[in-house]
Amino acid sequence: MREFIVEADGGSRGNPGPAGYGAVVIDATTGETLAETAEYLDVVTNNVAEYRGLLAGLRAAHALDPTATVHVRMDSKLVVEQMSGRWKIKHPDMKPLAMEAGRIFPPGRVTYEWIPRERNKQADRLANEAMDAGARGEAWTPSPAAVAVPEPEGPPGDAAAGAARARAALASRGASPAAGSVASSVSSSVPAGVDVNAARNVATPQAGWGAPDMGAPATFVLLRHGETPLTPEKRFSGSGGSDPSLSGIGREQAERVALALARRGTIQAVVASPLARTRETAGIVAARLGLEVGIDDGLRETDFGAWEGLTFAEVHQRHPDDLSAWLASPDAEPTGGGESFAATATRIAATRDKLIAAHAGRTVLLVTHVTPVKTLVRLALGAPPESLFRMELSAASLSVVAYYADGNASVRLLNDTSHLR
Repeated sequence: MREFIVEADGGSRGNPGPAGYGAVVIDATTGETLAETAEYLDVVTNNVAEYRGLLAGLRAAHALDPTATVHVRMDSKLVVEQMSGRWKIKHPDMKPLAMEAGRIFPPGRVTYEWIPRERNKQADRLANEAMDAGARGEAWTPSPAAVAVPEPEGPPGDAAAGAARARAALASRGASPAAGSVASSVSSSVPAGVDVNAARNVATPQAGWGAPDMGAPATFVLLRHGETPLTPEKRFSGSGGSDPSLSGIGREQAERVALALARRGTIQAVVASPLARTRETAGIVAARLGLEVGIDDGLRETDFGAWEGLTFAEVHQRHPDDLSAWLASPDAEPTGGGESFAATATRIAATRDKLIAAHAGRTVLLVTHVTPVKTLVRLALGAPPESLFRMELSAASLSVVAYYADGNASVRLLNDTSHLR
């Protein structure tokens, strides 16, 4: 799978005023510029211009390879935080632009990073070129360098050389490679039947398909919280409902999980969703392990809007059209302004990347909910959104995903409940 870096910028001389955007697509492996785009926008705000730059960059990347993964780098804190799902989008001019940007690539294939303006010089230059051209009444045209893309040097599959070229090319821009962007090409050339992760860690790799030892992965042990009074009734219970606590059975389940994890002795940190049922589950486990509980809002459950507290049958009876749309598209929201699965995936992917960076090489217990656990597994597998409906995830179950420094992930366990029996 190809990996691109998109750098985008927008500006408005007056805010609102004459505006323009610029965007560049970079090959994450070679560091080469693959495409440049810019446009004069007449009179709009700076934020609209920033979003238009993002859209242009994502479309250019999609035109090059719709199956690629993309790491977006922008100096707009607002766009990065909103597209990462950490900030709500309230302005009516921003919402349709953000929704359009989220539809260009499937959820989970785009990550976002804020960078200072001085590290976004190429996109900034393009945006200013577009505004200057617009002031002259001319259309912006790309430079010849943005059309011809030189072939990378070195033999195909030479991962070390490709990584070195990427680092050198990105360093020349004052940039650092995106997390997981300088990846080995081992998976495309490993013979059938060979374990890819094992191949990546061979002490003396064979030429053309080996890779350097990437070290211990960040391993996330994913624990769904214990039962609440709503769990056995199979009611929608997200982040926008009554925030129920654990039932007596749920607390007993948490104790059993704690005992099992203490016997294994591998957990080095505990991070939980801020909701009551996850904090309570995490507290019981962490007390047994002698650890503190960290809270991360990105691990919260999906907001199910007006469906909170209802059974599936009740939702089908009261909101049949909305339910059908929700089952058919990850972009559809539950009735009453809930959170779509696409928005959840964007939030979870950003949270995953942050936690991987914070816990490289460590084993971390993430105490969270059904949708976040399933989404982390889905993204690790590269599975389509509809796979969320095809996974069973029991209360107090354990799943495990390992994340390697080269950007790859390995699902090691799903829905283990052996500790409850």
